Amino acid sequence: MKKLWLFNQINSDLQKVEKELHAYIATDYPVLEESSVQLLEAGGKRLRPAFALLAGKFYGYPFQKLLPVAMALELIHMATLVHDDVVDASTTRRGRPTVKAKWGNIVSVATGDYLLAKALELLAEINNPEVSRILAEVSIEMSQGEIQQIKASNDVNQNLKQYYYRIKRKTALLISASCKLGGIVSSAPRREVWALGAYGHALGMAFQIVDDILDVTAEASELGKPVGGDIRQGIMTLPLILALRNSAEKEALKEILLKEAKTDQDVEEAIRLVKESGAIEDSHYYVDLYINKAKSHLDELPNVPTRKALSELANFIKERKF
Repeated sequence: MKKLWLFNQINSDLQKVEKELHAYIATDYPVLEESSVQLLEAGGKRLRPAFALLAGKFYGYPFQKLLPVAMALELIHMATLVHDDVVDASTTRRGRPTVKAKWGNIVSVATGDYLLAKALELLAEINNPEVSRILAEVSIEMSQGEIQQIKASNDVNQNLKQYYYRIKRKTALLISASCKLGGIVSSAPRREVWALGAYGHALGMAFQIVDDILDVTAEASELGKPVGGDIRQGIMTLPLILALRNSAEKEALKEILLKEAKTDQDVEEAIRLVKESGAIEDSHYYVDLYINKAKSHLDELPNVPTRKALSELANFIKERKF
């Protein structure tokens, strides 16, 4: 797990979340345990548990109530990752082999199902209908977003509305729920629960746009997976949509993106065309819009050190390189 200095006030508790997750996914079935641990130890920033804990910091920080919520959020996120790797045929994630690469599709799907079931088990223990309802609704929306992404593969006529629909469900909704649920279980006022959710939604949108930019601009060693993965898979991200709109060589780019199977040379050429079109700079403009929107919602929250931490976290997401 990568430690962020922005999480200084909760790092010790994030370590407790990590320890509890390891214990909670233990099972008597060796392959299932190995695959689950493989996914857990692939790391990640544990953003979703962190957002839940930070939200709770505004309202007395009832850690024992926040702990199972934080764990359930990460288990749902992990389940979506392992299922995504099957859909995307991904062999590496964060620089390590995926569950799919080590055990194949059948074990991957079973691992994702197991982690989701463990999240459901936690929700039963939490016994809060609102928490269960929110996470059920988000899980449904995330599934719909994944289906929409599959249907839209290699569709070069996508617009911003369709793109926003997908990334809202792919990323923003679970981050929004993380912030919102941290407030709910900490007995935050309803308006402030809404503000936390709105902050998380805007931040999640920015996070995914940055992710899509990095897929074109980052080094593979930074990204932890091959660059240009979205291009290979036919996923129309914001940089691609904007490049298709503005590039002087949009027909050449479109021809590459319409290919079902793309060579490494195709991907390299597409990346060159995207960069030269100005789409990267244009995409950063949209990141700034969402980051500023996220920060504006913080004004409705109590003026405590955590508010500054969430503002700085927004800046980090804007500038992140991994």
